[in-house]
Amino acid sequence: MKNTIVRENAYYDSVTLMSLSSKVLGVEGVVEAVISMATDMNKELLENVGLATEESAQAGSNDLVIAIDAKDKESYEKAMDLVDELLSPKAQKKTRGEIQDPKTIDKALEYMVDANMAVISVPGQYAAREAKKALNRDLHVMLFSDNVSLEEEKELKELGREKGLLVMGPDCGTARINGVGLCFANEVRNGKVGIVGASGTGLQEVMVQIHRLGGGISQAIGTGGRDLSKEIGGIMMLEGLKALNKDDDTKVIVLISKPPAKSVEEKILREVEKTDKPVVICFIDGDKSKKDHKNLYFVQGLFDAAKKSVELLRDEKIGGQDEVDFDLEALKARLKPEQKYLRGLFSGGTLCSEALSILREGLPGIKSNVAQDEKEELKDLKNYQGNVLLDLGEDEFTQGRPHPMIEPALRLEKIVEEAKDKEVGVILMDFVLGFGSHEDPAGVTIESIRKAKEIAREDGRELIFVAYICGTELDRQNYDRQKDILEAEGVIVADSNIKAAYMARELLAR
Repeated sequence: MKNTIVRENAYYDSVTLMSLSSKVLGVEGVVEAVISMATDMNKELLENVGLATEESAQAGSNDLVIAIDAKDKESYEKAMDLVDELLSPKAQKKTRGEIQDPKTIDKALEYMVDANMAVISVPGQYAAREAKKALNRDLHVMLFSDNVSLEEEKELKELGREKGLLVMGPDCGTARINGVGLCFANEVRNGKVGIVGASGTGLQEVMVQIHRLGGGISQAIGTGGRDLSKEIGGIMMLEGLKALNKDDDTKVIVLISKPPAKSVEEKILREVEKTDKPVVICFIDGDKSKKDHKNLYFVQGLFDAAKKSVELLRDEKIGGQDEVDFDLEALKARLKPEQKYLRGLFSGGTLCSEALSILREGLPGIKSNVAQDEKEELKDLKNYQGNVLLDLGEDEFTQGRPHPMIEPALRLEKIVEEAKDKEVGVILMDFVLGFGSHEDPAGVTIESIRKAKEIAREDGRELIFVAYICGTELDRQNYDRQKDILEAEGVIVADSNIKAAYMARELLAR
């Protein structure tokens, strides 16, 4: 049974709707569900999945669309009951105390007079306007929304700089301010390392590894991925660096990004030279020839960024990662000669980029949808062969769908699909825990891993799964529990993203 409903002027933020879509897709008998605001992009998705109607085509971006394809009427009604239950005003209230529901930033400030930050998640066409309102009310801004123009981003960040306020974003998915994780963030201990990062899962990985090494985080400031572009000029990376230099609780500073524009990099390095504290710089896939000097330390990977920051904090060398406790040669021997390729199925874009920087050295002709080098760029996402890394959180996969960190359904399909390729020997994956992420990412993946292994077994092959879990024992999903679930199914679990990539590369080395 297919049905599409439009509710006029019923706005909900994208995080709420992504979470709701995830729950509806989990209802038995539901084949497809698109629960979203009627933006042009989402209306195109409705067309693609066969759920568009004349009414949905005419809907405006402030209208809510509920489109469900179910196997039967009973499944459809269960799904709709869940939608109504979770979108009801009662469901939006906290379990204790009284909650207000202000419709504007000004009204919210009447209830929270001491507020100093606004987290904004509205359609991109309105996001800059709302962010500007918040800045003019002297609020720091975390702008979760995307589809904000470069011109608007620059204007907002210049205003923030002028007023001494942070503008994190647009498309900023991770931060940890004064001990509170915002959007996608892991639970880590407080400490003396401050981070400014232009990447979400890169920021998470460094925080997690610092925690595992016994350190802690003072502040973690996200800038959004375009901050270090020539057009924006690294405004918030520079402002974040200055803020951490003045912060008494921060003793070591870490900067994380993909390689910035040359002019922006020069500005950052000049500012670092004015900084009183040691600064660790990780430009993923950047120039490996750069040398440490004065208070500046260059590292190549996210784990090394965490390790170096803790070493500087303690003023002593610390141990590295655990040794590989798997017999890689024995595992390698299980693969047939034709099983020479890797498939990487990532939910974290920066984790995917870091893996690419390692794997290219041993796996010829590798392609990815996050590649910066045109030679490595994956041109066709539907028809490919050879060594391939996919960031399933990129826009081409998430249009109208929840991000795979929230809802792993797309990756579950991909795992089974990749198992049918007789030339694939290793499947590499990440599992990102913490606030905002799926409540049991490893648990919901096990059935797909079993199906994939069965497909290979019926064809006289074996598949090797390698995984990395970005999380801590404090996260609600619990790192140890997630690891136990995967290892019980024969998955090799590495203790860092970079180590998982090394292991996958070694398994396929000829």
